Amino acid sequence: MEKLAIGADHAGVNLKRFLVENLKSVSWIDVGAASSESVDYPDYAEKACRLVTEGEASRAVLVCGSGIGMSIAANKIRGIRAAHAESSFTAQLAGEHNRANVLCLGERITAPHYALAMVEAWLRAEFGGSGAKDDVKNRHQRRIEKIHQLET
Repeated sequence: MEKLAIGADHAGVNLKRFLVENLKSVSWIDVGAASSESVDYPDYAEKACRLVTEGEASRAVLVCGSGIGMSIAANKIRGIRAAHAESSFTAQLAGEHNRANVLCLGERITAPHYALAMVEAWLRAEFGGSGAKDDVKNRHQRRIEKIHQLET
């Protein structure tokens, strides 16, 4: 069973709870937050992403009000490719084209059942796309390597 880290700030705690309760095909490492008391999203982005970079979790889901702040914070961490998704299609492409290892969602802009569908699409996505030819996979891998070269 795949192990995912999950984190949220105060604006994403309800959606985080919904995902953990309703997605049983994975095991979760919940890094918080646990209440709607105001907290800083970069703290939770870092906690979840460090679990990914250290190999404790294979991927992570981050939730804040819009998903944008978590995405910005997560992408500051070397080795993280965080994608902000607003549809199942963009979540799927994040996995297929960008091999995103973190998915960022917004509780204020995403209904819980849509968020669940996005996470499921992202988890099912195969890098390069299902049945993709090697040249397609190579093209996407080359681009990911160029992104890693941008990390300082």
